[in-house]
Amino acid sequence: MPDQVLDDISHRRYNPLTGSWLLVSPHRTKRPWQGQQEAPSKVQLPEYDPKCYLCPGNTRAQGDANPQYQHTFAFLNDYSAVKEEQQEYKPEVNSDDIASLLLQAQPVTGRCYVLTFSPKHNVTLADMPAPEILPIIQTWTRIYASHMSPTHPLQAEAARALQSIPSNPDGEVDVPKHQLRYMQIFENKGAAMGCSNPHPHCQIWTTSELPEEPGRELSQMTKYCAGRGRHLLADYVKVEMEKGERIVWQNEAFLVVCPWWAVWPFEVLVIAKRHVRALVDLTDAERLQFAEAVQEVTRRYDNLFETNFPYSSGIHQAPIDCTVEEAENSWFHMHFYPPLLRSATVRKFLVGFEMLGEPQRDITAEQAAVRLRDCGGELYRKASE
Repeated sequence: MPDQVLDDISHRRYNPLTGSWLLVSPHRTKRPWQGQQEAPSKVQLPEYDPKCYLCPGNTRAQGDANPQYQHTFAFLNDYSAVKEEQQEYKPEVNSDDIASLLLQAQPVTGRCYVLTFSPKHNVTLADMPAPEILPIIQTWTRIYASHMSPTHPLQAEAARALQSIPSNPDGEVDVPKHQLRYMQIFENKGAAMGCSNPHPHCQIWTTSELPEEPGRELSQMTKYCAGRGRHLLADYVKVEMEKGERIVWQNEAFLVVCPWWAVWPFEVLVIAKRHVRALVDLTDAERLQFAEAVQEVTRRYDNLFETNFPYSSGIHQAPIDCTVEEAENSWFHMHFYPPLLRSATVRKFLVGFEMLGEPQRDITAEQAAVRLRDCGGELYRKASE
């Protein structure tokens, strides 16, 4: 264990991936709660919902019909956050004009996709065994590869990956007209995380600019490698495997931890053990092992409070248009940010000091890891059937 005193005193922890700090207050777990409580997710969904915009064969909001897909289905988001074509904007920055320096704007173009995980309306990743999650990862890989720039340093790896991944016409998307910079794959699960449709799905946003979070991480990893000659996450994997107290689960290819710097109560980081730069770097065996890691995390989440555990998750990897240095400084990992704190009805809020000062958490990452380690085994819903 880390210094035992940290279990009882307020202290700050450093996040080397972002260069930021957070406040940890383990003694606050004893305070009574009389605030807002979330409604636990107990709704029984049908396997097919004729009113769902994502179920096979149904018509979406703008009139397009879904195919009778069997595994995954990808399509351009009917209400995309960014568009591929828009009015041109070229701001002029004048160093003598204070307004032009302070009121800056930057045009962003791109494409946003929706990817369903399953034709079944009533399942989540926690319900799906690893072999059923594998086609999702294969589709992510094919979409990532199709959006890579022609000069991308991982083109050879992408070609090898595509040779071994079976094709799925329902999971294919059109290539953008213009080269984009970054691809963010993410899932918002549950109404508490703003998900508007319970059908299992994720989103894939591709943008012409590198977003703040992956950009900050890439900058930190680049600085670390330049200063020490080693990769930040390679060293972090080594440290966590030596210490062990924050490990939730692992297999040959991936390590699942509650990171030292976790902000959310049961935040989890899935990290490749070897230097994987992007999805296209994974071997066939590693793609299945990644599916196993995702399944372990989501099943343990649901078992923790015996509910459909809400979270936001996302993959950080090499940009789809990058230099050799940027590719080499990237390290494949996946974040899980869940809001629940004490039960299926009590969630954490990032407000007050956390908005105006810095993030704060109550239970330590070590305590959270113990709870999640103890939640293995069969999914609670199946055990009660």
